[in-house]
Amino acid sequence: MTQAIQKTLRDSAGMRWTALLLLALAMFCSYIFMDILSPIKDLMQETRGWDSTAFGTMQGSEVFLNVFAFFLIFAGIILDKMGVRFTMVLSAVVMLIGACIKWYAVDESFMGSGLEAWFNSHLNYIPVFDELGVSPFYDGMPASAKFAACGFMIFGCGVEMAGITVSRGIVKWFKGREMALAMGSEMALARLGVATCMIFSPFFARLGGQVSVSRSVAFGVVLMCIALIMSIVYFFMDRKLDAQTGEAEEKDDPFKISDLGQILTSSGFWLVALLCVLYYSAIFPFQKYAVNMLQCNLTLVAPDANSFWAKPDVTIVQYLIMLFVAATGFASNFQKKAGAKYGLLCVSILALITYCYMGYMRQSAESIFAVFPLLAVLITPILGSYVDHKGKAATMLILGSLLLIFCHLTFAFVLPLFKGSAVGGIAIAYITILVLGSSFSLVPASLWPSVPKLVDAKVIGSAYALIFWIQNIGLWLFPLLIGKVLDKTNPGVTDPTQFNYTAPLVMLASLGVAALLLGFVLKVVDKKKGLGLEEPNIK
Repeated sequence: MTQAIQKTLRDSAGMRWTALLLLALAMFCSYIFMDILSPIKDLMQETRGWDSTAFGTMQGSEVFLNVFAFFLIFAGIILDKMGVRFTMVLSAVVMLIGACIKWYAVDESFMGSGLEAWFNSHLNYIPVFDELGVSPFYDGMPASAKFAACGFMIFGCGVEMAGITVSRGIVKWFKGREMALAMGSEMALARLGVATCMIFSPFFARLGGQVSVSRSVAFGVVLMCIALIMSIVYFFMDRKLDAQTGEAEEKDDPFKISDLGQILTSSGFWLVALLCVLYYSAIFPFQKYAVNMLQCNLTLVAPDANSFWAKPDVTIVQYLIMLFVAATGFASNFQKKAGAKYGLLCVSILALITYCYMGYMRQSAESIFAVFPLLAVLITPILGSYVDHKGKAATMLILGSLLLIFCHLTFAFVLPLFKGSAVGGIAIAYITILVLGSSFSLVPASLWPSVPKLVDAKVIGSAYALIFWIQNIGLWLFPLLIGKVLDKTNPGVTDPTQFNYTAPLVMLASLGVAALLLGFVLKVVDKKKGLGLEEPNIK
C-alpha cells in the first residue's frame, strides 16, 4: 500500500531531504567563499596594502553586476524559463570562474606581473559610475583589489543566482509539505559555511608559520569545485523527478515582462522585499568586518608558542567540536522521544561550552565569531517547523529586528567597556554573537516561505530574483559604507586592530530600527488584506 502511494521521489521523505542536502551543500561551499577574506582583513592590509576603503569596495563588488547590470533579474528569467536544474549547474560554473579569478588576484604570482601593471594604470575612472558615486573601483585602489573585485563580481552573479534557484528548488520539492522547515534547515547548514570560513581561512593563511592569503582563497576554490559536483548530482536527481511526474522544466507559457506587474503591484511583496534588504544589510556586511571589530574591542593575548593552544592541530579539534555542536543540536529537533530530544540538546550545549572555552584559550577573534551560526543551526528547524504548523511569520520578523538592534548596540557601546577584561569581554562577545545568530535564523524560517503566498507560482523565480536584487543593493552599499566610515572616523590609524567601530555599528543598528517599523506595517497589511503570512504552511 505504501509503495502505491509513494509514486515519485518527491513523495519519499528520504529522497526529498537528499535533494535538499545537495542544494544545501552547494550553498555551504559558496558561503565559505563569500567571506573567505573577512577573517583575514588585517592580513590583507599588511600583505596587500588594502585599507578599509579598498577592503570594503572589493567586498561590495560581489553584488555590483547583480544590482547595476540587473543580472539577478535576468537570472530570475533564466530560472523561470530553463528550470531549476539547468540554472543550478550554470550558477555553480559561474561561481567557480569568479573564484579562480579572485584567487589569482591575491596570489603572489600576480604581484609584479603585467596584469598588475595594467590594473594599476586602468579602471581609475569609470564614466557615469564615478559621477554617480557607485563605481566599483577608484583612483589609488590597489591593483590586486581591483582584479579581485572583478572576480568577486562574477562569483556574485553565480552565488545570487544559486540563492534564488535553491529557494525555487525547495518550493518544487516541498510545497504542501514541510517547506519552512526545509528552508530553515537549508540555511542552517549553509551558514555553517560562515563558521568554517572563520576558522579555516586564517588557518590556511598562517599555515606553516608563513603568511599567504592566497592559500585561503585556494581553499575556497576547491570547495567551489565540490559545489559544482553537488549541482551536477542534483541535476540528474531533479531530471528523474520530472520524468516521474511528467512535468516539463521549461514553462508552457513563455516569460513575459508584463508578468512582473503582478509582483510589483503587491504591497505585501514590497514590504517583504524592503524588510529583506534592511535586515540582510545589517548582517552580511557586518560579517565581513566582525572579526576585525572583535580584534579592536577585545584584549586578546596570543598563547605561548609552545603551548597546546598555539598549535595548528587545535584548529581541527575545535572545528570538529563545532560540527558536533551543530549535528547534535540539529538532530535534537527531529527526535520524537523526549529523552532523546533533551539528551541530544544537553550534549550539544555542553559541546558548545567546550567550543567557547577553546576559543577563549586560543585568544582568537575568528574562532570567537565562528559561533555565529551555531545557535541558528539549533533553533532554525524549530522555527521553521513552528511556521509550518502554527504560522506567525510576520511576528517572527519583528522579533528578529528587535534582537538585531540589541546586538549591534551591544557591540557598539557595551563591548568596548570590557576591553580591559579578558574574560568579561569575550563572554559578552560570545553571548551577543549567539543572539545575533539566532536573530538571523528568524528570517529564513519566516520570510522566504512567505513569498509563495504573495505571488503566482508561475513567477516565483522572478519574485525571488526581484527580492534578491533589492537585497543586493544593500549588500553592495553597506560593505563600502562601513569601510569609508571606518577610515573617516579613524584618521591616521594604521594599526588594523585599533579601529573604533562605534559609528558603523550604530549605522547597522539603525537598519534594524527601520526593519522593525516595517515589520509592524507588514503585520497590519497582512491582517487587512488576508495575505496569510500569520497562517501555517501546512493546513
